[in-house]
Amino acid sequence: MADAPILGAAKTKKVKLDDTAFGARFNGPLVHESVRAELNARRRGTASTKTRGQVRGGGAKPWRQKGTGRARAGSTRSPIWTGGGITFGPQPRHYTFKVNRKERRAALRSALSVHAERGTIAILDAEPFGAPSTKQAHELIAEWSGGGSVLVILTDDQVDVALSFRNLRRVSVLPSDGVGVADLVGAASLLVTEDALDDLTRRAKGEKAEPADEEEND
Repeated sequence: MADAPILGAAKTKKVKLDDTAFGARFNGPLVHESVRAELNARRRGTASTKTRGQVRGGGAKPWRQKGTGRARAGSTRSPIWTGGGITFGPQPRHYTFKVNRKERRAALRSALSVHAERGTIAILDAEPFGAPSTKQAHELIAEWSGGGSVLVILTDDQVDVALSFRNLRRVSVLPSDGVGVADLVGAASLLVTEDALDDLTRRAKGEKAEPADEEEND
């Protein structure tokens, strides 16, 4: 079973990683398909051109049909005219394609398992970040990251931690429920809080989040 060190704690202190989520065999084609699907979904697809029927003007025939010696023309908005419409130009569209839920989970397990195998995942102790501190965040990951890109994964309520890391060079901060396979593959190292680690593990295993305990009304 793989484990991950806790940054800022004793060197011997480590967290055991779930073998199902972080010990899977790497499936290259499945990861590639999931990355393509995620990157395609981020494309805006808003490129648009006007056809000859959408360009303003061109209602009058530029010259009579015969007798001028010039080629016949019916509209100044023809695609062969300057200022005319565009033939077969781009239109608004989407680039998304479906990847099955089981395939997405398997790709997520593959990406997480690669980081676990390479030892490029560490656990972030969020307690010292009671207030935002970019200097403290920089000192924490300076030696561990080795200068590579770092993806910091947090939960939605860990705002002060996010403010500490978001301005660091080559560091990205994402919520645990918004991390995709493309984000994991593109990062050299992962820095995850324990709460975010639990969320990632549940996502990779296909388990639902545990409902929060409701406070009893007096």
